[in-house]
Amino acid sequence: MNDLDFAIQEKAPRAFELLERLVSEESTVGQEGSAQEILAIELAAAGFDITRLEIPEKIGLDLAAGVPSQSYAGRYDLIGQRGESNSGRTLIINGHMDVVPAQDTSAWTVAPFTPTRRDGWLIGRGAGDMKAGFVTGLLAIWALDELSPGWMTGGLTVVSVIEEECTGNGTLAAGRAGYLADAALLLEPTNLDVLLAGISIIWIEIEIVGLSGHAEAAQKSINPILAAIPVIDALLGLEKEMNEAHSQGVDADLTFKEIAHPYNVNIGKFHAGDWASSVPSVSRLEIRVAHPQSWTSDEAYLQVQAAISRVATEDEWLTLHPPRLTMTGYRAERYAQDPTGEIVTLLSAAHAQAHGENPNLVSIGSTTDARFYLNQFNMPAIAYGPRSRNIHGADEAVELKSIIDAARTVARFLASWYQIERKP
Repeated sequence: MNDLDFAIQEKAPRAFELLERLVSEESTVGQEGSAQEILAIELAAAGFDITRLEIPEKIGLDLAAGVPSQSYAGRYDLIGQRGESNSGRTLIINGHMDVVPAQDTSAWTVAPFTPTRRDGWLIGRGAGDMKAGFVTGLLAIWALDELSPGWMTGGLTVVSVIEEECTGNGTLAAGRAGYLADAALLLEPTNLDVLLAGISIIWIEIEIVGLSGHAEAAQKSINPILAAIPVIDALLGLEKEMNEAHSQGVDADLTFKEIAHPYNVNIGKFHAGDWASSVPSVSRLEIRVAHPQSWTSDEAYLQVQAAISRVATEDEWLTLHPPRLTMTGYRAERYAQDPTGEIVTLLSAAHAQAHGENPNLVSIGSTTDARFYLNQFNMPAIAYGPRSRNIHGADEAVELKSIIDAARTVARFLASWYQIERKP
């Protein structure tokens, strides 16, 4: 074990304790502030100047933005800056502090926001996605600071954003505010793979109106839950069509050629009714649609609308009362980092130095905020981070050893990044 790896190993308990404090904060969308402040203290202690960047209420009007679901009042991105950005190379380490809800606690073996260590893993909502990323980055920085004071010859910015899980507007707002660099590293849970590309995604809410009444005379009512069945069939039919076209090479995106089923239409939420003996008046579905690169968000919306309209014309009630669609949340563009780019080469070399083999270069049928750096700001951007399991599910967890493993790579990458002279 060399000195760098020894320093990382030695400081790992401190990193794990920080991760437990972050996971203990229920930083779902709209509640990110307390976790942000824990990170702010740690960044300040590491020599970063702290800025709390307010998100403009009008960010949703940006053509690259997602559709906001709530006000940004009192909410902010946390920005930590260190080093000199005017002459040397610059880098952004990006992560998101928001986590998805964990309301169905019956499926968990522990309380979701009570971090629990078990068999080398830390269980808790957000442990993997992606609070472990913040401690991975800090662990690498702590070790470099101890062993190689002055290792930074340029500027390093840590950007802890909100709403990665639903709009991406936190990273977009930070970029629009000028928090940019020569490249960006997102410390997402990639299982020590180098993540290069993500797929196009939109969110839609579908409202289906029924005719409410007493269950005793349900045959005289129209149950919007039952009326949703053909709508769901239409959504699954669209999913099948998109994936069949992909597999047959029609409208195929070769970036995702290794993914057999890249276009998932997920029915994530269903709401209807308030009483067992009453026929509901309305049902609502909230869906997430991954779609081909050739469709814009608006075109994908129209494809979903058309699929639902086709089944609605075959139903007397739905013909007279067509489902109402509203775009919500994600309007995420597909993105892809050039696998021959410098940031990929340097990170891959750092991984090989740390682990004795080259990392896998992968794409996913989901998205990250790397899309904004690549698409809106013309910045190289990749994701790399520790091993996780069950993200967005019950007993989400991160492997503690993999935080050390990832930090070993990140520390070597950071050192090599700042050794290269900045291009004019």
